Amino acid sequence: MKRSERYEGIIGWFAENMPVAESELHFDNPFQLIVAVALSAQCTDKRVNMTTPALFEAYPTPQAMAAATQEEIYGYIRSISYPNNKARNLLGMARMLCDEFGGQVPDDLGQLQRLPGVGRKTANVVAAVLWNREVMPVDTHVFRVAARTGLSVGARTPLQTELQLEKNIPGPLLPKAHHWLILHGRYVCTARAPKCAGCGIAAWCKRRQTELKAARR
Repeated sequence: MKRSERYEGIIGWFAENMPVAESELHFDNPFQLIVAVALSAQCTDKRVNMTTPALFEAYPTPQAMAAATQEEIYGYIRSISYPNNKARNLLGMARMLCDEFGGQVPDDLGQLQRLPGVGRKTANVVAAVLWNREVMPVDTHVFRVAARTGLSVGARTPLQTELQLEKNIPGPLLPKAHHWLILHGRYVCTARAPKCAGCGIAAWCKRRQTELKAARR
């Protein structure tokens, strides 16, 4: 199967079967989103959503969070992975938003990545979700699904996967395709025991087709 056929088949299946694909993080504004995405690093969205209501009630704005202490923020996020580092980063992020951006989340990818705790993936998520930017955030789910299906070939890093996906997926579809791949990796193409038998894109999956050929021998 040609790579172009694999992309066409997989994109087509998702477009038909998952026309609505959105972030599972709960947020009401750009500040809440960037905080939630920062907290979600190496942590489940479910856990983040359990934690953020009290956090956002205590600190509804960057100004409110900037006036807090690291220890106070830690008290709200202690059930999240790496709470000490994340509390420090959230405080630094809030203060930079207030000091340099008027309390607003910047819409420039480079400026976003200047914020403490905001790397390329987090910046891309914010840009894709808030402003529908044509970017492909790559987390562990996207990295795994792309490699298994053959959407990425020989990619050793998230950046290499990102560049391959951005090259082969039509730009306007990238923000939604990001969610397609994340949700597929979260619920179907899981790290352990992927549900290949019930997978809608199995017909185009490189790994699945290789396994089926091997079983016939």
